[in-house]
Amino acid sequence: MTRRKRGHLSGEERTLWATVARTVAPLRPEDAVVEPPEPPAAEAPAIAVGAVPRAPRMPAKAGKLGKAVPPPPPPLHPIERRTLTRVARGTIEIDGRIDLHGLTQLDAHDRLRGFLLDAQSRGSKLVIVITGKGKVGADDPFGMNERGVLRRRVPQWLAEPGLRNIVIGFEEAHRSHGGGGALYVRIRKKRSAVKAGGA
Repeated sequence: MTRRKRGHLSGEERTLWATVARTVAPLRPEDAVVEPPEPPAAEAPAIAVGAVPRAPRMPAKAGKLGKAVPPPPPPLHPIERRTLTRVARGTIEIDGRIDLHGLTQLDAHDRLRGFLLDAQSRGSKLVIVITGKGKVGADDPFGMNERGVLRRRVPQWLAEPGLRNIVIGFEEAHRSHGGGGALYVRIRKKRSAVKAGGA
């Protein structure tokens, strides 16, 4: 009768063997056979029966694809009444002005954005944006050429997230500066760029 060749010991057999080996002394130590231990297999963490495995946690402020979500734009703040009074009296200087009336919405939006970026890079604090009173011309009674709506649209543009890193707030100008056809716009101080190497 041939003996069946055994493979490696099971974990239970190995534990039993280790217990017996500690308590038994070999008759001839030189003939003692010591089986090398098997490398432990990487065990998966035990999951309780009925437990639902949790999905790995995403880092804070991560989007759907793991990309960092940019912080929300800063909120707009109204210009204080005291500041408006000082501007109307001329004790606070106006650093620049742009006249948009008569332009189409597309041209006005592009020019406004360029003007505000330039004003911020120059360190301007307060500018005037002239929109006009918003009257539609006789040659375009239905506003088909997108004229005559800037008085309504410019405040919407100034409140957009894309301009909130430039604009702190805005208010209708005093009569001496155009009244309902113009806006005072406060410019946010430009953040200085971080130099390469963290210098």
